[in-house]
Formats: sequence, structure tokens, C-alpha cells
Amino acid sequence: MNVRGLLALSLTGAALLAGCGIRSTEVPTNFGPAPSRVHCSLSEPDVSTQAARGLPVQVFLLCGSQLVAVDRTVRVPDGTADSARRVLVAQGLLDELEATPSTAEKEAGYTTDVRGAMGVTGPRRNDPDETLRLSTPPDDLTSYALAQIVCTFSDSTAAEGDGSVILGGPSNDPPRRYECTDEVRTRPGSNEPPSTDVSDG
Repeated sequence: MNVRGLLALSLTGAALLAGCGIRSTEVPTNFGPAPSRVHCSLSEPDVSTQAARGLPVQVFLLCGSQLVAVDRTVRVPDGTADSARRVLVAQGLLDELEATPSTAEKEAGYTTDVRGAMGVTGPRRNDPDETLRLSTPPDDLTSYALAQIVCTFSDSTAAEGDGSVILGGPSNDPPRRYECTDEVRTRPGSNEPPSTDVSDG
């Protein structure tokens, strides 16, 4: 084989070897930025320490546009009558909802939409026994704040324990029964807690 033939053969071989390389792809491979922290995740609390500070409870804060339960405690004196105990627990839950989230909770993305020094009292003369009346009319609350209060109360000893709570405002308007549903927990800004007349509930 002459020199020209050898040269042609080596050029052909080089072209074949070059074709074995990894070709660039046109498929997008954008996986987004690496996560900076675990969102809506907190370390487990020390239950025994919490119990020493008061009655263990849970309140619903906002995180990632959803309601997420976090652990708290409220103080209720021993020997408190059931009717007074319900109101004391409800007031303690309200205070916790209004409190600024801790530094760890803020870093994890937790916030609250419950504002102001809201108060709560028990039923009036013609109200059902389990009624809780807020110092702010429920209709005046944002959908987020109402969802936080309804889901927090309905999941506590302040309510009947059936996933609902009877709420009224400071006026003489009759109270209504509010429910904490899965839709309210997952999309509190779009879904206000459904409510019914107490006579219908």
C-alpha cells in the first residue's frame, strides 16, 4: 500500500474514533437550585419539658401557604371547672396564634395571620354550651386567620372534638358552626372554613 493509501486509511479511522464521543443533548436538564434548608420542618420538641410548662396543645401556623400544626403549651389552673377551662384553653390558643413565631420557626418559613390582642368568652344566654365568642367578628378576619383559629380550636379541648367549633362575635348575632376540612388545611387562602347555622348543625 502506498503512502497516499495509508494516509487515507488513518484519516478514516480517526473520523470513526471521533464519532464514538458523547454527543451534546438538546434535552433540558435544569434541576433548579440546591435547597438551602428543609422547608416547614422543625426538630421534635421535648414533650416532658413542655408538660412541665403547661398543658400540651397544638396550634396551626401558616407555612408554604398551608396550615401546619406546631406544639405549644397553655396554662390552666388545677381544679378549673369544665366551662371555664374551655374558655381558658381557647384564650391560650389565641395568644399562641398571635405570638410571633420563634427564630427556628421563622427560618423554616412559619408565619401567622392572626393579629391583635383578641379575646374570647364563653356562651351567652341563648347560645349552645360549647360556643366561643371572639372579640373580633369571624367575618372580619382574613380567610387565613379564620382558618388558623377554626382548625386550632376544633382540634383542641376548647371544642367538641368532632372537627368543628361554634364561634360568634361580640355582637348579638347568632353563632355559627365552623369546620376544619382538608381543603381548608391545604389552601386556607382560597377556602374559608365552611359554616352552618347552629340549628342546622
